[in-house]
Amino acid sequence: MKNPYKNMTHKKILTGSAIVLAATASVFAQQNAFMQAGTAQPPLPPAPPKVMSAATTATPSASASTNAVEELFGVKIPDAVAKGKVNVNVRLRYEQVDQSSLPNQSFAPTIRTRVGYTTAPLYGFQGMVEGVNVSDLGPESNYNAAGSNHQGTRPIVADPPLTELNQAWVGYSYTNMLKAKVGQQVIDLDNQRFIGDVGWRQNQQTFDAATIGVSPLKDLNLYYGYVWDVHRVFGDVNGLPAKNDNFDSSSHLINVDYSGWKYGRFVGYSYLLDLSNEAGNNNSCATYGGYFAGQAPITDKVSADYRAEYAYQTDYGKSTLNYSADYYNFEAGLNVKPVAFGGGYEVLGSGSNSGTGPARTGFQTPLATLHAFNGWDDVFLATPANGLQDLYGYFQVTLPEQIPLRFVYHKYNADYGSGDYGQEYDVVVSKKFGKYWNALVKYACYNGQDAPAAYTVNKFWAQVEFNF
Repeated sequence: MKNPYKNMTHKKILTGSAIVLAATASVFAQQNAFMQAGTAQPPLPPAPPKVMSAATTATPSASASTNAVEELFGVKIPDAVAKGKVNVNVRLRYEQVDQSSLPNQSFAPTIRTRVGYTTAPLYGFQGMVEGVNVSDLGPESNYNAAGSNHQGTRPIVADPPLTELNQAWVGYSYTNMLKAKVGQQVIDLDNQRFIGDVGWRQNQQTFDAATIGVSPLKDLNLYYGYVWDVHRVFGDVNGLPAKNDNFDSSSHLINVDYSGWKYGRFVGYSYLLDLSNEAGNNNSCATYGGYFAGQAPITDKVSADYRAEYAYQTDYGKSTLNYSADYYNFEAGLNVKPVAFGGGYEVLGSGSNSGTGPARTGFQTPLATLHAFNGWDDVFLATPANGLQDLYGYFQVTLPEQIPLRFVYHKYNADYGSGDYGQEYDVVVSKKFGKYWNALVKYACYNGQDAPAAYTVNKFWAQVEFNF
């Protein structure tokens, strides 16, 4: 332990020495001035200032420290809280599902209310907290709420009633070079094909994680995240089947993004997912890949967009599987305002499994925003064991009053073997009203052929959303 008396003695000596030196310098300066002016004898110097004690000299420093603390807690923190931002999102939705393999339909009128608050920055730090409530507006028995309400004769609508914490994090940022967060947060990487918040469902998927993004050079972004829990869209509600439980995790997310080219960007990634719940550990997988995507003008009114992606996947962590599988996606489109059209070919491969379980395993995407891929009927949320080939095309036109209307067609086949997995037609129309409102009507029709999807599905949605 340091000796406090020794420090006080040093303070006395330093303070006294400084005063003596100042007084001596003053006397010699005055004497020199009088000699140059021809004055025989300078006047007597003023009395030296009173030497202050160590306790007295410590007072200004202590006072300054006290003032800094008072300013932090009495001014700056309250100011950061007062200048913070409240966010409110309310989404009213009606969803209807008819699945030929089940005797009853699902009718699900629900409302999602999400309210949050984010502080203003203080020395680069910010905090955020947000809660969510999902309520059904009719009898819950009218739909299968992800299995939690025991309505097994009806199709699943994965929006069970719940009230939960949605986000709670502390973040730090330094200009555009560094951004970090710790706590429950939303993570959306790239097009969310592998990591996303599943924003289509009423309850978001969020992550208990520590994340950091660094931009050491212009156009280069490096991202790393460690995830220890995954809060899935089904929520933490009673009665869920084990497969829909939240994930315990020990996962690593690595993403490198370079956008220095004029007409595109390259992204490389490694997603090492070690996931487990009551259903087991076989959602764990390691995915390594990359893509190049961009847009290029052809004329003043015409532009082309494109994407080429490849990934390789193996079992990982505590998985009892032993497999490898490939993923690739090629997409191209033309934009001729007010029309856009294009198509793509996406393959989630299949690999032989020498571990426990089935003989083959399909390429897995357990943390993806799945609704955005392979059709809006959500038939292929889990990749079939023989993999999936999805050949798709789209056509979009912007109607008067800035109303986009989009059609999408999918043709599905097995990647291994000759299975015909059917086809799907999707259509959506939406409209923004003012600054905070938008409305949407959406329809999807799937016609299945061979197993594992030998049935038809028709889904209809109508929703209004307020976002502030």
